[in-house]
Amino acid sequence: MAGREAVYLNGGDAAARGIAHGDLVELFNARGRCLAGAIVTDDIMPGVARLATGAWWDCSADGLDRNGNPNTLTLDRGASSFSQGCSAQTCLVQVRRYGGDPPPIGTYQPPDFVAGSRYTP
Repeated sequence: MAGREAVYLNGGDAAARGIAHGDLVELFNARGRCLAGAIVTDDIMPGVARLATGAWWDCSADGLDRNGNPNTLTLDRGASSFSQGCSAQTCLVQVRRYGGDPPPIGTYQPPDFVAGSRYTP
């Protein structure tokens, strides 16, 4: 959605923020921020934003994940010392419509190679 990972938002929450279906939005909290494409639906409970894991992390120099990876927003701590599983469903975020031109996604571009290396195309 909008060239990014999709975030599902409740219609009332989206309307209160001036967000329409298909808009590019920024999700943010004290840990980080990322972009996602808004899917507005009443199938999501008010106060909930659902952003699936799966987008490749693509962080810009200013700390914005341009591709919609939720790990940018979540706490990097295991659920317990025994399981070391993720502590999912614990992320509080704010959502706002993204203004301006969307930054390009760079994660799918091949890296620059050093001239003269054995990997030079």
